[in-house]
Amino acid sequence: MDRSKQIIRTSVIGIIANVLLAAFKAFVGILASSVAIVLDAVNNLSDALSSVITIAGTKLSLKPADNTHPFGYGRVEYFSAIIISAIVLTTGITSMVESIRKIINPVEPDYTTVTLIVIIVAIISKLILGLYVRGKGRQLQSDALTASGSDALFDAVITLATLVSAGIMLIWNVSLDGYLGALISVVIIKAGIEMLASPINQLLGANAPADLIHQIKKDISGMDQVQGVYDIILHSYGPNLSIGSLHVGVPDTMTAGSIHSLTRRISELMILKYNIVMTVGVYSVATGESRQAELQKIVIQTLSRQEHVMQVHGFFYDPATGKVSVDVVADRSITDDQAFASQLKTALPDIPVSIVIDHNYSE
Repeated sequence: MDRSKQIIRTSVIGIIANVLLAAFKAFVGILASSVAIVLDAVNNLSDALSSVITIAGTKLSLKPADNTHPFGYGRVEYFSAIIISAIVLTTGITSMVESIRKIINPVEPDYTTVTLIVIIVAIISKLILGLYVRGKGRQLQSDALTASGSDALFDAVITLATLVSAGIMLIWNVSLDGYLGALISVVIIKAGIEMLASPINQLLGANAPADLIHQIKKDISGMDQVQGVYDIILHSYGPNLSIGSLHVGVPDTMTAGSIHSLTRRISELMILKYNIVMTVGVYSVATGESRQAELQKIVIQTLSRQEHVMQVHGFFYDPATGKVSVDVVADRSITDDQAFASQLKTALPDIPVSIVIDHNYSE
C-alpha cells in the first residue's frame, strides 16, 4: 500500500473511532439524562474533523500537475497540517481560558458512576487512537497525520487531568482542577506552535534532512568518473516530490557523450530512489601535467588553508584570456571575496582571479 492510501486509511480509522465514541457517549447520556455527556458526544464528532481535513488534503495533493501548477499539488499536505495544528493550538488556548476561570471561581466536581465510566472509556479510547495515528504520521512523514494524532492525545490528557483533579478534590477537598488544566494548556500550546513550525518551515524552504544529503552524495560519489558532488539545492513540492540541482566534478578528459551518459544516470537514480527531479551540472577537473592542473592545485591549496573556508570547487582557467575563476563556500561571516583576494594575489601575482562566494544550501 502506498503512502497516500495508508494516510487515508489511518484517517478513516480515526473518523470511525470518534463516531463510535460519540455514539457511545450519546447513548449513555440519553439513558442517564445527562446533557453534559450528550454535548461531549457532539464534541467527539467535531474531533473527527482533523481526520477529514487530513483525507481532503491527501486527496488534493494527489492531483496531477497541470499548466497552472507544473510541479503538482503536493504542498497541499502542508496546508492541511497547518489547519490541524491551528486546531490543536486553539484547543490549548481554550483550555487555558477555562482553567483560569476555574482558578478564579473553583467549582466542586459532581461525578456519578455513569459519568466516571464514560470518562475512563474516553481516556482509553483517545490514548489508543492518538498513539496509533501519531505513530503512523511519523512513520509516513505526514505532518497532518501527526498533528491529528497529537490532537487526540491532548484530548485524552485534558480529560485525564480533569479526572485526577476531581479525585483529589473528593479525597482531600483540595481543588487543583484549574492549576492542572493551566499546566497542561501550556504544554498543548507549546506543542501546537511546534507542530505549526514544521509545515510552515517546509513552505518557507527549510533545509533538506542532513541524512538525505549525505546519502545522495554517497550514491553519486560512488559512480565512475565522479570526483566530487557540490551545490546541492532541493525544493520540496510535497512529501512525494522534490526539485533540485547539483554539480559534479569530472575529469577534463571525458567526452561530451560520456558526460551526457553520467548526468543521465544521476538523474535517473535521483527520481527512482528519492523522487527528486534533479538537474545535474558539471565542473571540469584538470588532470595531468597541464598549466590548468598546476593553477588548479595552487588556487585550491591556497584558498583551502584560509580561515572561514569550508569548501573550494568549480575551478576554471580560460587560456584565451589567462583568467581564473573559482567558487568558495565560506561561513556566514564572509560576505565578499576581499577576504581571500590578497592571498591569491601573492600566490599568483600575474593572473587575474575571480572568486565567487558560494553558499551551502543543504548543510
